[in-house]
Amino acid sequence: MFHDESVPPTPRRRPSLTAVAAVAVLGVGLTGCGGDGGGLVGAGAGKGGDAVPSSAAPSAPASPSPSPSRTGPSPSPSKKPAASPSKAPSGPLSGRTVVIDPGHNPDNRLHTAEINRQVDIGTTRKECDTTGTATNSGYAEASFTLDVSRRLRTLLRAQGAKVVLTHDGDRPYGPCVDERARIGNRAKADAVVSVHADGSAAGNRGFHVILPASVRGGGADTSKITGPSRDLGTRIAGLFVRATGSSPSNYIGGGTGLDTRGDLGGLNLSTVPKVFIECGNMRDPKDAALLTSAGWRQKAAQGIADGISSYLNG
Repeated sequence: MFHDESVPPTPRRRPSLTAVAAVAVLGVGLTGCGGDGGGLVGAGAGKGGDAVPSSAAPSAPASPSPSPSRTGPSPSPSKKPAASPSKAPSGPLSGRTVVIDPGHNPDNRLHTAEINRQVDIGTTRKECDTTGTATNSGYAEASFTLDVSRRLRTLLRAQGAKVVLTHDGDRPYGPCVDERARIGNRAKADAVVSVHADGSAAGNRGFHVILPASVRGGGADTSKITGPSRDLGTRIAGLFVRATGSSPSNYIGGGTGLDTRGDLGGLNLSTVPKVFIECGNMRDPKDAALLTSAGWRQKAAQGIADGISSYLNG
């Protein structure tokens, strides 16, 4: 059985068509607002720039011996000028830090004891992490989230942002949900987005963005981030519609594409604006066809990037 920290405990319900249309209109209206293995990696995605290979210089012909009349030391060979450091891309997001949190980890399933360890999420204790869900054909949520997150990193870097991933397929499991929050906090991120896909019943379709509830207890205090996080989440929801053509969830959020929760450690422990996005339902055949499409995943990354840019540019 698959487990997903982000599977909502709320009953499923279908909203009115009027509410669904309202979010689609929101997406258009926001256009000018400014502003919790390895995945299948698209072209251009990767872990960094290529190293420049050094090449051995050809041997120079021997210099003739100095004449007897020449005095003083021989001239020193000329030195190559030091290479100047490469400049970070400039753009509208220069000076901004964005943390992207690819939900789950492809190898969590091999580390059940570790991921079942309880961690403090402020108001209670919860599993370190979960395996996530998968499509009926076996495409894992953790592979999906890594792929979209890498695409998203490329898009944001092109706008000049500093982008940090909570993991990049480089860990045996996790990180735990409390550590995911701390990574964003330590980076003093201007925005954090946790990328997920849902695992609901067939027939339940669409995306939704999860916002932090007002939570105070233990190490959790979201009082300073609920407002900014709602702004970030609303912009992502509206622009995700425009980029992907997908509709807001027909089973969560009353057609708004937004849901507020206080049971997720990744949100409870964050001290910087943060949201989750469930990009679709992996258990629905129609949504699964989108989530397994590389072209659609690029659109999903673009929609999230547009929402982040709109939020950061105010």
